[in-house]
Amino acid sequence: MSEPVVIVGAGLAGYNLARELRKADAAVPIVVVSQDGAGFYSKPMLSNALASGKTAATLVMKSAEKMAEELRARVLPRTRVTQVDASAQALTLDSGEVLRYRDLVLAVGADPIRLPLQGDAADAVLSVNDLDDFATFAQALDTSAAGQPAQRVVILGGGLIGCEFANDLLARGVVPTVVDVADRVLARLLPAEASALLQTRLEAAGAHFKLGMGAVSVSRTASGLNLTLSDGSSLQADLIVSAVGLKPRTSLAAQAGAAAGRGVQVNHLLATSVPHVHALGDCAEVDGQWLPYVMPLMQQTRALAATLAGKPTPVAYPVMPVVVKTPAWPTVVCPPPADAAGQWEVTTSDDALEARFVSASSAEQAGALLGFVLQGKAVSQRQAWVAQVSA
Repeated sequence: MSEPVVIVGAGLAGYNLARELRKADAAVPIVVVSQDGAGFYSKPMLSNALASGKTAATLVMKSAEKMAEELRARVLPRTRVTQVDASAQALTLDSGEVLRYRDLVLAVGADPIRLPLQGDAADAVLSVNDLDDFATFAQALDTSAAGQPAQRVVILGGGLIGCEFANDLLARGVVPTVVDVADRVLARLLPAEASALLQTRLEAAGAHFKLGMGAVSVSRTASGLNLTLSDGSSLQADLIVSAVGLKPRTSLAAQAGAAAGRGVQVNHLLATSVPHVHALGDCAEVDGQWLPYVMPLMQQTRALAATLAGKPTPVAYPVMPVVVKTPAWPTVVCPPPADAAGQWEVTTSDDALEARFVSASSAEQAGALLGFVLQGKAVSQRQAWVAQVSA
């Protein structure tokens, strides 16, 4: 038997690649190595699972055994890679097994960024980055440090995930307070008017915001946790969740000798600087771009599957709007290119917002639509706006 394609990571990137590769090549051996239980679930659902009534167990759509059967692959749950020998095209697993590969794909995702907090309860701050984390989070909600269901939850980070968790907690009847050093929510994605409307709607639903300040320390009290902020004020909490961002996992790539910047650096074929080693998903920096969203990931899995099946296929991205899961004020954003020159043009009404990012780069392209934000009832027009965005 030929050596397998080994995929490290059983998240959306890893499993969808395995699925696409199996469609393209019925015979190639596939091995999926996962440090978690390797059940198939959708990570984006973690930030709206409470409103959906989901538990860690019910978020799993298929077990590792079912995925192995469906993919005709070997799936290794609760298994870690301890060493990568790219010259020998071999991995060493924590079981001691040496696993040779034809091609290695790193689909290892990203770690939550940990704030350098002081205090005797800094280690009590949770992050929700995978199914195991969600199980810990859900248990902490049911029984906080004070022994009662959590009612006062502080979310560190007012970006996409922080706002989604705030909305989800409201659905459970919990009052969240969002803390962020930025002076407005989703500051990197939204124009100021859209940020303000989202915050206003979340506040109307019960959320609180402490913006323009950071978290300094966390200490234990008789009734829970005390969070001290950079302005000298403090918040009492039953539970604190950090959602300040992600850092791509690059350690295995480094062991293999592959170049890394913000993420594992790959080209348009999702190949690293080391032969037979590839990367995709949240761990990968593709031609200088890091896109930790579902739609880019799906484009990457299709392209890499074709390449691994013998048909080199560069990844190409269509217009990819991002849905912010905040039912209190539905929001869709199609970010303009990072280096785009232009300005936002915003129109609002009582029940909608439409924002256009228009080009100012050259006479022939001036006024071209490079990105957009839709909120409220306007989100129903998403497809029509996608069709208008300039390539």
